[in-house]
Amino acid sequence: MAEPAFSVCVYCGSRPGENPAFAEAATAVGRWIGGHGGQLVYGGGRSGLMGTVAEATHLAGGRVVGVIPQALVDKELANRQCDELHIVQTMHERKAMMAERSDAFLALPGGIGTFEELFEVWTWRQLGYHDKPLGLLNVASYYDGLLAFLNHSVASAFMGEWQMGLLHADTDAHALLRRLVQDANPDQTPVPLRSVI
Repeated sequence: MAEPAFSVCVYCGSRPGENPAFAEAATAVGRWIGGHGGQLVYGGGRSGLMGTVAEATHLAGGRVVGVIPQALVDKELANRQCDELHIVQTMHERKAMMAERSDAFLALPGGIGTFEELFEVWTWRQLGYHDKPLGLLNVASYYDGLLAFLNHSVASAFMGEWQMGLLHADTDAHALLRRLVQDANPDQTPVPLRSVI
């Protein structure tokens, strides 16, 4: 397999959620990554949206790298079909490896694990620990409340507009992925904005 053109870390739920739009978005993300010769880095599970985005990436010809702690191998049903499956000892190791292997970060709908992972890499970015782009895919208005709260935090002077500017939120998976990949590799030829079926 050729070296991937880029590597995107996707954070998302180990559950599918009740709205079919969530799985549809995960499928669209995986197809886009695989269809553009990219690599998915994710939490290594085969359940919920995690499994959906991994399978879609694989079926579209992309490379899939999973990272999962030993304690979650059974609980999250480790995806043995990954091109690389790394079983680590702690969540700290998991998140560090995922960050190291990625050019950009994208959060899909999920629960507190997804929130925690997104907020950690966002914090690392504002502190200058990395300069990789961050995206939030707001599927079916899932993140409307969070985005409103974050803007409230800015208005309350606990965050600056520049910090909000580090997080790119969009409802269009393809447009958001294209922006993240372009921001991660500004010297490369822009990724064409096209639909991947």
